[in-house]
Amino acid sequence: MSKLSHLAETLIGSEIVRLGNEISARISRGEKIYNYTIGDFDPQIFSIPQELEDGIVSAYRNKYTNYPPGDGLLELRTAIASFIADQEGITYQPNEVLVAGGGRPLIYSLFRVIVDAGDKVIYAVPSWNNNHYTHMTGGEHCVIEATPENDFMPTAADIAPHIAGATLLCLCTPQNPTGTKLAKEELQKICKLVIDENTRRGAAEKKLYVMFDQMYFTLVYGEEGHFNPVSLYPEMKEYTVFIDGISKAFAATGVRLGWSLGPAPIIAKMKALLSHIGAWSPMAEQKATANYLQDKVAISAYLTHFKKELEERLWRIHDGFIALKEKGYEVDAVAPQAAIYLTVKIDLKGKQVDGNTLETQVQVTDYLLSEAGLAIVPFYAFGADRQSPWYRLSIGTCKKEEIDEMLGKLEAALQKCAAPVLS
Repeated sequence: MSKLSHLAETLIGSEIVRLGNEISARISRGEKIYNYTIGDFDPQIFSIPQELEDGIVSAYRNKYTNYPPGDGLLELRTAIASFIADQEGITYQPNEVLVAGGGRPLIYSLFRVIVDAGDKVIYAVPSWNNNHYTHMTGGEHCVIEATPENDFMPTAADIAPHIAGATLLCLCTPQNPTGTKLAKEELQKICKLVIDENTRRGAAEKKLYVMFDQMYFTLVYGEEGHFNPVSLYPEMKEYTVFIDGISKAFAATGVRLGWSLGPAPIIAKMKALLSHIGAWSPMAEQKATANYLQDKVAISAYLTHFKKELEERLWRIHDGFIALKEKGYEVDAVAPQAAIYLTVKIDLKGKQVDGNTLETQVQVTDYLLSEAGLAIVPFYAFGADRQSPWYRLSIGTCKKEEIDEMLGKLEAALQKCAAPVLS
């Protein structure tokens, strides 16, 4: 094949896809795999709200199959603004809302609208796809290695040394892949950095914007809720673009409906870009979602049950890992905070199995899949160091009756690992 574009030639393959192919091959051979890799839901376990499903079916039967407006149906954008005002207490007008076919096209269009080649983009790792979007837009990667001491979230102190001259700061809370979130005080400090930096810049200088991905904001556990820049500092509205949608809030990943909230001039440019790509959410889904988002009683009932089921799975697996840790195995887990993810540690690098040494984290990951049937995603797939022993465990396809069985097989696999033989 002849040489293609620089972008095509330099795209980085997905470790998650590689792992997914291996899982599929093993399942096809009849192996029992506990597949906790995918950030998705098994619809047989977690279905979308019945009212939303009925609304989509009804919309198709009523022939809503033509093109939607480029920025989304007005009734949907109005309903989104009302939903956000009710949930978060912040006010947006319909011209400050953009609808698309999920979060991905919105993130891509925001990068394209904000980032020029060579512009500095700040993001922490592990995180979902910020490295790829920065690469696709030719941005300068400014990478912060988040630590377990801070629940793998970036701090204001981490960000401060890099903020001068930056164009885009990427924040995701609750975060994929960690299932953790920014505390109120830390987000306040980060917002203050952004405000002060933009105040320092002259009128003609490009501003620093924040991409605030809150796709999981309705799935927060415990007493402390979710916080966003605009509710904490109203002046942040000028610099913040939200990425949000129904994908994770209502287990509706395949329905493909996401939205951005942001300054009207940026939203208008994102709309113009998407008009050339055609990444719209289908008309019927937009009609149904517009109606569903106005049903506060149905939303409350759905989220109450949904969160209870998710949280039970997260805590049972977390407690199982902690029990293994207390037995002396080199594992750990971060207490569940939000989303559908659990951060777990399995530190087997350097251990021996049947006379062979697990020399890399890739080999550890493959060993867990082969020996325990446990499929989880290493943090190096999200930009972290390739020898990091930390993993994302997703419970969107988790059956409660299989949790104890999975933990038992994991313990058996851990028992087989011996310390390296010293020469």
